[in-house]
Formats: sequence, structure tokens, C-alpha cells
Amino acid sequence: MLRFSGAGVSDVGLVRADNEDSAFVGPYVAVVADGVGGAAAGEVASATATYAMAATALARFGDLPEVILREGAEAARASVQRGVQTDVRHRLGMATTLTALVCDGERVVLGHVGDSRAYRLRDGELIQVSRDHTYVQGLVDTGQLDAGAAWRHPWRNVVLRSVDGDPLDRGVDLVPVPVEPGDRLLLCSDGLTDLVPDELIAQLLGAGDPDAAASVLVQAAIAAGGKDNVTCVVLDVVDGPPVVGDGQLLGAVREIGNIVDPGAVRAR
Repeated sequence: MLRFSGAGVSDVGLVRADNEDSAFVGPYVAVVADGVGGAAAGEVASATATYAMAATALARFGDLPEVILREGAEAARASVQRGVQTDVRHRLGMATTLTALVCDGERVVLGHVGDSRAYRLRDGELIQVSRDHTYVQGLVDTGQLDAGAAWRHPWRNVVLRSVDGDPLDRGVDLVPVPVEPGDRLLLCSDGLTDLVPDELIAQLLGAGDPDAAASVLVQAAIAAGGKDNVTCVVLDVVDGPPVVGDGQLLGAVREIGNIVDPGAVRAR
């Protein structure tokens, strides 16, 4: 039975006053969310979305990953919307990226919106399995910008899709991720990818156990300037007996006050 064996690290970085990243690491679900820069209460949005997705996955274990991801994303949207509607401090809006992997013991599926990323490392080859929902990625897709230049483009952080509570939200993109035992997966916020190139990510991701790899990736981002919060979740795909356990909370979601309506998601 396939599952994750992983760990994560979330750091405020060297410039920001607060950590607006959130993450969850469990044996069958992992989540990274990054409060979108410039929006009010990014830490509330990321914590709320992470909680909603993780709680849905834990409550619906055994369901199809696609169903879990769709319902988790809808719970995240509804909870963020509730936060905007019920707290005057959030009336200017709040939003977050949401990138999650769910494993049902046989398959792994990615649910993704925004510019946090998911990667797979196999035999030293790093593949990005998510697609950025950004203005710059649109330029690359339409041939107006070379992919190699996107990394340094001044508008690379202009996010076109996020979890923001909009009832017309398109939800998350669903992407099957082919995996086999021995693969290593990475979920990360753009605090890593804005500062550390993929070539170095590939080298560091393969170093040591998941905890060590997550730590050195975060330290690489800090050494490169640490201008943003940075979160890395590293997962080894393993084949073994089922395990029981909720998981590890990272970043803003560790503060219960950041989560809008913790009772919004319940087991059916």
C-alpha cells in the first residue's frame, strides 16, 4: 500500500514580519498554502484553506483522491468566504494558494491553484508536476516569453487564480501524479522557487531523509535572501502497511485563531 513518509519546514524568512504560509504533512495527504501577497489576512486564508483540505482528507480517507481534493477545495473556498463576510478586518479580501497531494494507497493526485508548486524527483530527475497560475506562466504558454526568463521576470508573482472565497471559483486543477516507491515529492511556496533555481532544488531535494532535505531547501532560500516566507514539505513514496496518524501542522495553521470556523468540516 502506497503512502507518504515525510516532513516539512516553514520559516518566516529574513524580511517578512509574520509567516503567512501554512502546511500539513500526513501519511496520505500533504498541503501547502501561501497567503497571497498584498491581500488582507493572508495567514488566515492560508491556515483556513490548509485546515479545510487536511480535515476533508482525514474525514474522507478511502474515497477517490479527486473527490477528496474537490470537496476539500470547496470547503476551503466556503471557509475563506465566511471569513471575509464575518470579520470587518477581512473586508478588503483575503486569498491563498492551495497545493495538495492525496494518496489512496494506490494512486497520488495533485490538487492545485496559485503559484505554490509540486515537484517529483526520480533517479535524480526533477519534474514540476504543477502549473503556475500566474501572468508570467501565461506569457510562457503563449510563446511570448522564454521559460528560462520567467524565473527573473518582475511580474512573476502576479497570481491569476487563488482561493479567495469567490462563489464562481473554478476550484483546483486535478493532476494525476504517476509515482512508484522510492520517488520523492516536494510541495513548496514561492519563497523557495523565487530564489532557488530548479537545478539546485534537485540537488538539495535528494539529500538525506525528508526532514534533512526540507531543512536544507529552506536554508538555501534564506541564504539567497529570504525575502519571503518559505515552506517546504518533502515526501518519500513508500510501500508498506497502512499507518494511523493525523499529521504535522506547519506555519500559520499552528495558531488556532487563524482558522475560520474550525467546525466547518466534519466527518460524514
